[in-house]
Order: sequence, then C-alpha cells, then structure tokens
Amino acid sequence: MRKLVATLLTACVALTSAHAMTPGKAVTYQVDGASYEGYFISPSADAPLVLLIHDWDGLTDYEVKRAQMLSDMGYAVFAADLFGAGVRPTEVKDKRQHTGELYKDRAKMRALMNGAMQTAANLGANPGNAVAMGYCFGGAAVLELARSGANLKGFVTFHGGLKTPEGQDYSKTQGAVLVLHGSADSAITMDQFAALTDQLEQASVPHEMITYSGAPHAFTVFGSKRYREDADRKSWQRFGAFLESTLGGG
Repeated sequence: MRKLVATLLTACVALTSAHAMTPGKAVTYQVDGASYEGYFISPSADAPLVLLIHDWDGLTDYEVKRAQMLSDMGYAVFAADLFGAGVRPTEVKDKRQHTGELYKDRAKMRALMNGAMQTAANLGANPGNAVAMGYCFGGAAVLELARSGANLKGFVTFHGGLKTPEGQDYSKTQGAVLVLHGSADSAITMDQFAALTDQLEQASVPHEMITYSGAPHAFTVFGSKRYREDADRKSWQRFGAFLESTLGGG
C-alpha cells in the first residue's frame, strides 16, 4: 500500500547535533537494548520540534512525506519507530500483532516514545518546545503520552484511537490536546469521541475536538480509497495553526 523507502530507513546515522541543519536522514537508535529506525529532519538549529508517531504500517514513506512537509513549514521533526528496526508489517494480521503487543504493554509504548524524544535531543532538537502528533495507531500512542504526564506543549491525533484504558485518566496531562477526526469513521466511533471530550473537560485539559463530515478512518492517507482531500486539507491547516500558536511558529 505504501512502499517503504529503503534508502531512507535502512541507513545508520551518527547521533550528532550536526544533523540539525542537514536534509532529512534515517537514524538508527537504541531503546532498552533494541534497535529502532527513525527519521529526522530540521530546517534550523532552533526549530520547534514535532514528534511524529506512525500508524500500524510502521514508519514508511507516508510519515517521511509528512515530516518533510512540516520541515518546509519551519519545524524539526523526529519520526519515531515503535515497532523495531526492519519491522514494517504489510499484512493486517501482522499489523494487529505489533500494535496489539504495545496496547498490552503501555509502559513499553511510553518508553519507546520517551526514547525517541531523547534521540531527537541527541540530534540537536529542542524537546523543551515540542508537540507530539500521530496517525491512527500513532494517535492512540500520542494520547498515551499525554496521559503519562510528558512535558510537551501539545498532543495531536489524526483519526487516532481515542479510548482511554481502564485505570488511566488525563489528570497528569501538561499540554493542550487537538483531536482531528472523521465523523464517518466506523473504527473509532463518535461515542468514543464524545467520551474523550468529557474526560478532557473533567481533567481541565485545554482541548479542541474537530470532526470532518464524510471522512472515514485514515482520511489523510494519500492515494488510498479512504483519502478525503477536503478533510485532509482542513485538518492540516488547523494543525499548522495549532503549531503556530503552541510552539511560536517555525
């Protein structure tokens, strides 16, 4: 569906701040002794940072394209890898396996995102002026990061999972939450959307929840049958405005 760009995601790159002003490059890094393959791009040394979390396909050329779009807007981007080096599932059963393992091990999910942030810092990015964003599975992971109390200024989900695990809440959330969702999404229902709204309100978390009519799950994925140009354009514009107001602009 979305072919992996091997030349971008298989090369090992030294973790030095010198990369902060170079074209985007693949980055091999370690979290708890395991290898992961991310992607880093930055237009300038002091650019605000976006942590980008992939969907259930793993980190592919789709996330690389979005990272490049954000860099053109003036933002540094670290696209994290939550599955592991070389793990880019193409079969639905494999995608469910890898996401399911992380849904069952929330501590590992959090550790992987924290490890990605540390890698971005090692590369010269500024984690003190940062927002996390994700697509589908990545959106659910970003909300997990928000609930963990991560010291980020914002958390953004595009057609992401919205359900809160039992025993969790948003009492520790430090940044604003932006949810961009398709009202025709049959995978993540409007009941879940409404429930999240209530939870964020009860926790006094600054939030904005936007739905797009006729937009199904994965409405931002270029070239897919689910792609909806109008919803993609509007949600990207809102995301750009959110970054501008939250991070001070790229």
